[in-house]
This record gives sequence, structure tokens and C-alpha cells, in this order.
Amino acid sequence: MRHQIVMSSKIKSIGYYPSEKILEIAFTNSGIYQYIGVSAKIYNTFLEAKSKGRFFDGVIKDKYLCRKIG
Repeated sequence: MRHQIVMSSKIKSIGYYPSEKILEIAFTNSGIYQYIGVSAKIYNTFLEAKSKGRFFDGVIKDKYLCRKIG
């Protein structure tokens, strides 16, 4: 999966598998996680959000099935 580097103190990069609706986030301190069932619209809005950390906390965290992969 190709990741996009983002400007955030909490998040290093974000990637997305559109066919499987899997959002992958590399955090600066806690590894890489996949979030299952995330729509392309949420992914694109995430990329455009001014505060990636705030968007993650409000829209993604604890709202999707999650697994640590790295």
C-alpha cells in the first residue's frame, strides 16, 4: 500500500485500500494500524483535514474495527 506523508505531530502517514475499504495509519509513536470499513469519502476528508490528529480522534478512533500490523 502506498502511504501519503502528512503534517501531524501524531500521525506519520496515511494509506488506503479502496477495494477493501481499509485505512492504514502509521503513527509517530505507536506503530501502524488498519481500520476496517472506512469509506473513500472519509479517507479523502481525512487527507484534507487541517488537524489530522483531531480528525482521527473525532471520526475514526473507536468507530471502526482496528488491528495493529506493525
